[in-house]
Amino acid sequence: MPPETNMDKPRELRVELGDRAYPILIGPGLLGQPDRWAPLLPGRQALLVTDSNVAPHYLDSARAALSGKSLDVVILPAGEAQKSMANLDSLMQRLAELGASRDACVIALGGGVIGDLSGFAAACWMRGVPFLQLPTTLLAMVDSSVGGKTAINLPQGKNLVGAFHQPLAVVADTDTLSTLPDRELRAGLAEVIKYGAIGDAPFLDWLEAHREALLSRDAAALTEAIERSCRHKADIVARDETERGDRALLNFGHSFGHAIEAIAGYGEVLHGEAVAIGMCMAARLSTRLDMAPKADAERLAGLLRAFGLPTERPAALAPNALLEAMRLDKKNLSGRLRLILWRGTGRAEIVPGIDDHAVLSAMQGGR
Repeated sequence: MPPETNMDKPRELRVELGDRAYPILIGPGLLGQPDRWAPLLPGRQALLVTDSNVAPHYLDSARAALSGKSLDVVILPAGEAQKSMANLDSLMQRLAELGASRDACVIALGGGVIGDLSGFAAACWMRGVPFLQLPTTLLAMVDSSVGGKTAINLPQGKNLVGAFHQPLAVVADTDTLSTLPDRELRAGLAEVIKYGAIGDAPFLDWLEAHREALLSRDAAALTEAIERSCRHKADIVARDETERGDRALLNFGHSFGHAIEAIAGYGEVLHGEAVAIGMCMAARLSTRLDMAPKADAERLAGLLRAFGLPTERPAALAPNALLEAMRLDKKNLSGRLRLILWRGTGRAEIVPGIDDHAVLSAMQGGR
């Protein structure tokens, strides 16, 4: 292997969970460098799960990296609809056919849908087997692959059936972003912007200054954004692994966003797009509750629009229908809405007992 330059050397963070700490590796070419991560995988059996968009580009590299394993591969259709009970059952059957023992590993090669579904399968098989995240989308790299949340969707709502199951490692090969559609890249940037909104106002300044570089896929800018986002998430997960407190702040905009996804039909509005709209709703609601200045909500909406993201509720989605979907949100307590709002840029907080009329008003936006 030739000597590494600083640009080639992967960045490494750790999610510190005591004796269950694990690395996040970020950098180019990592799928082709199994010496950095394959030794972390126990046993000889592995089930690799990917989708029809990712497989043509990266499955061969993953196979080569895992050549020492008894490897079975599942290729699912692409899309949010694949996070289903039917596909969970299918993965259970494949693990059974593989004769997977408790040291078998489930490997997710893809975006958040593949990661969530595969991770939940790993959590369920024999009450939990090892799991590796190989995220190939920006959204998965900065959010869903880190922290051990795994789940599938029901028609009534997103991620209602799931478990906390931490991966052995997260290996984010930034070269995979070269084949990511522009719309998916922008959707991932919504989750990056979220980290600035909830707790790092200077990060929003950085994102504003580097907008063109990020949208043009400048490698250095994307790597920096991924690392800063992962560092924020790793720190929060280390403090609150199972979302009893601060980790809920990561859901800024998500109560609204998950309702938008469910009512629109999974896949019609991308997760990051729904979160962008949801963050604007949460910021507007904070202003209407006299918690935060209007100027901060306007700045957030302007930044999201500058990154090509939607900021208003699709007209076909009725506010009352969205409100009903929000009642199944996992953060709610005793039937009352419990939302993540803010006191202005970088100061998010958990607010219980929100009045329905105020929520409906915030959904109206500029209409």
